[in-house]
Amino acid sequence: MVYQVHTLKQRPDLTKQVEQLNDDAWPEFMHHGDAYHWHTLFSTFADFQILFCNPPNTVVASGFTVPLIWNNTLEHLPSTIEDIFLRALDVVENQQTAKTLVAVAAIVSKSNQGQGLSSKILREMKSLARKHELSAVIVPVRPIWKARYPLTPMERYTQWARPDGAPFDPWLRVHWRLGAEQLQVAPSTLTVSGTVSEWEAWTNMEFPDSGPYIVSGALQPVTIDRERDEGFYEDPRIWMKHPVQIEEQR
Repeated sequence: MVYQVHTLKQRPDLTKQVEQLNDDAWPEFMHHGDAYHWHTLFSTFADFQILFCNPPNTVVASGFTVPLIWNNTLEHLPSTIEDIFLRALDVVENQQTAKTLVAVAAIVSKSNQGQGLSSKILREMKSLARKHELSAVIVPVRPIWKARYPLTPMERYTQWARPDGAPFDPWLRVHWRLGAEQLQVAPSTLTVSGTVSEWEAWTNMEFPDSGPYIVSGALQPVTIDRERDEGFYEDPRIWMKHPVQIEEQR
């Protein structure tokens, strides 16, 4: 299938569609996390949002990215999603020269999944980096099957592999096939706090007692404390680095 590819800056008329695609992509509780500047993707950083359209005026997939400064060390990787945005905004506000593109999300509409679009999005992200003369693409990857194994530590999960050596997780596998290397686990890229009643509304569950709970869409358990009337969740990810040059697929 042939898709038209634009940036959001080129097609601002599609902003509402992109925002809706983003809203539909995440579990409800994720919308209540501490990534307070996520909305700047659709305004300040419109030139770095990639849209796939088919038909021409219908957004079926999108790649969300921002440029920032990174010195290529593990210690200098952003610690949270909010840290990514604050560092990207600092580049804009201080008119600095960024050399790294951070891919914060690649989203495909449910009706268009299974057609290889996620790989195409990553390739377009690399092309965008080359266009802006950026030398690295790094990604805080949220493995799509990790929610099936919420009790397994992320450090162990990211090491699971198939007999051919490819990562067990399909989303990690897409990155690996395009030449990405794992850097390190980010244990708490996003935190979500709320009252017990808020968590019950977000998850359509009941939490009768304090303790850890397995919640649909969560990569590890949500901790409920009824005495404090509080629920807490930390979203872990794995940092990966892509070569920017055109590579041979594994």
